[in-house]
Amino acid sequence: MDKINKLKAIIAESSKIVLFTGAGISVPSGIPDFRSSSGLYSSGEFKNLDPEVIISKTFFDKNPKLFYEYYKKHLIYPKAKANVAHYYFSDLEKVGKLKATITQNIDNFHQESGSKNVFELHGSVHRNYCMKCKKFYDLDYIINQKDIPYCKECGGMIKPDVVLYEETLNDETLFNAIDAIKDSDCLIVVGTSLVVYPAAGLIRYFRGKNLVLINKQKTSYDMDADLVINDDIIEVIKKLQI
Repeated sequence: MDKINKLKAIIAESSKIVLFTGAGISVPSGIPDFRSSSGLYSSGEFKNLDPEVIISKTFFDKNPKLFYEYYKKHLIYPKAKANVAHYYFSDLEKVGKLKATITQNIDNFHQESGSKNVFELHGSVHRNYCMKCKKFYDLDYIINQKDIPYCKECGGMIKPDVVLYEETLNDETLFNAIDAIKDSDCLIVVGTSLVVYPAAGLIRYFRGKNLVLINKQKTSYDMDADLVINDDIIEVIKKLQI
């Protein structure tokens, strides 16, 4: 049995699938992968500053203007849309097979495609809050501010609801993700190198029947998987739909 037919069989026999996604599922939508040759780690105009430094909490607090300059240019893509992979997994949720989606992405594409039970480990660019009064601001407000976005109510600085380096993951989101993985009979991991912790460590909580890894490059978890497909996720989805 070839790998695509094996994946079809796994999906058909599974009733409690959990999806875990990283940047690779959104690359076809025009969102660059952090660690690709054309991604954030190769951004020329900020070549003297490591992206992990720029998008850290310390840098945000000390240099908010430069943070937002980088953030708007490299982490916000308002014209990008969910792709066929997002919609495929949303459809699996609608028919009751997919029970939860856990994502490292901050682009909101899973919700845009119709997924309801989504745990965003690293937050979302679509949620922004005043650091003083906690007033909510949408993405458009952030985009339309010239430099640092400030609250219209109290004048406080606004921070994206995104987990920056040096910040911890939201406990409730993390625990919900762990519970979903523990309860699943199939875990499908898409488009992540599984090197960013603590998110990558969630794979260790899986006790179900089939662990499926779909990623262009090999990962350190490949030996533990029941099925590994090193291919572009869009190509995999196209073959699944034949």
